Amino acid sequence: MPTAPSRPVRWYNLLAYGSNDVLGAGSMAVISTWILIFYTSFCGLSAAQATIIFGVARVLDAFTSPLIGHVSDNIGRSWLGRKFGRRRIFILAAIPLLPSFAIMWVAGQSFWYYLVTYVLFEMVYALEIIPYETLASEMATDYKTKAKFAGARILCGQCSAIAAAFLPAWLIAYLGPDSPDTYLYMGVIFSGLFMGAAGLLYAFSWERQRPPELAEAEARDKPTLGAAFAALYRNLFSTLRIRAFRLHLGMYLGGYISQDIYNAAFTYFVIFALAGSTAIVGQLVGVTYIVQLVAVVLAINFALRLSPAAAYRFAALSFGIGVVIFLAMYAAGYTATSALFWLPVVFAGLGRGALNYIPWATYNYMADVDEIVTGRRREGAFAGVMTFVRKMSQALAVILVGQVMQASGFVSKATTQSPTAIAAIVGVLGLGTIAMLVFGVLVSTRFRLTPRTHAILLDEIERFRGGERQPADESHARVVEDLSGWSYDRLWGNNPVAEPGRP
Repeated sequence: MPTAPSRPVRWYNLLAYGSNDVLGAGSMAVISTWILIFYTSFCGLSAAQATIIFGVARVLDAFTSPLIGHVSDNIGRSWLGRKFGRRRIFILAAIPLLPSFAIMWVAGQSFWYYLVTYVLFEMVYALEIIPYETLASEMATDYKTKAKFAGARILCGQCSAIAAAFLPAWLIAYLGPDSPDTYLYMGVIFSGLFMGAAGLLYAFSWERQRPPELAEAEARDKPTLGAAFAALYRNLFSTLRIRAFRLHLGMYLGGYISQDIYNAAFTYFVIFALAGSTAIVGQLVGVTYIVQLVAVVLAINFALRLSPAAAYRFAALSFGIGVVIFLAMYAAGYTATSALFWLPVVFAGLGRGALNYIPWATYNYMADVDEIVTGRRREGAFAGVMTFVRKMSQALAVILVGQVMQASGFVSKATTQSPTAIAAIVGVLGLGTIAMLVFGVLVSTRFRLTPRTHAILLDEIERFRGGERQPADESHARVVEDLSGWSYDRLWGNNPVAEPGRP
């Protein structure tokens, strides 16, 4: 089934892995930028009804995403898992279901139609993306190769985000600003891209060969369905007992929720506060994503040579400056047609690109920190938590924007809005974005995973595997204790995190 961990990683493996973020980042970019305006302008839904759709999807996701992560960790003992891979079988199964993205964008349907189609795509997304997020750790062990996987992922994701911005603008220019078919055609095109990317991922990826003793233990340990469900959330919540992962989640939430709030409010900000149009939105967002692509390249080098946390702080500062300039120009009375609006776009894009890359680069090392605590590899559990948190954060951002707009008197399908509604949109974009950036920066000051500390971590893991129970020296002990959050004598399974019967 899986191949040896020493298998060389070629350029086409990196490209195939990265291309799958056309689904990960591309779908999220399309949804966060266009779904609210589509629901409220072409489907007749109120902002409150749109937020109900996201809320229901998140409740269901609280069950499905962790379940997929748990199953992918344990399906390796079955015939299907041995034949197709415990991760890759999910990717294969998701390919024919990915056109569910297109049917979300059919205008003129009922509230229930949009609820069901959105929930369906979210489940298919989780089915594919959670196993995908484990593959970098499966295919590589060293810091630099994992960073390359993260870089390939984010670079391809940024390219798909550029398409998510410009494609609607091109379709609007061809079909007209009032045609709902713009969004349907966009959904069809992206569905095709999703299927092609998932096929490449399956063809050019592999999984790490587990040690024989672990495979034998899994073969003996066949829990009942009830026991599996009992272990599910216990194992998932136990990931939060890993200090580096808690800090990583804080940085992730700060960087991504700030962007989700910005994305959800930006379309309304340009159209109603700056007297712009959806075509201008597409152009501004598209240029932002192009700048983000450049920023990812810079962030890859910065994070590899220095500290991911330091790169994160520079990125947050740049994004924040862009937001402040936008607000200052709005206060000064500029409109969206002003050439000066490219200045905040550049600042915001540079910051957002790095904020996209850094959390996913550090995520690839979380299973290593967990291994020194538990003595196990639980990539699936971490992927389940990450996907759930990602979709929950996006939904909360959209819900926040929608509810504030509804409370401020926003009117669906109206070409103009009241001063109160516009002030609410401006306030959410400014205060909401900056508040989350500040939160992420504060968390980053405590995050100390670097190339040097990761090398020490791997060295100590090998010592534990070899039967050693004392650190190479005191500095190594301090490093792994800081990353794990546990004292050295409690590592390698000597703690409640590793005990299946305890939370």
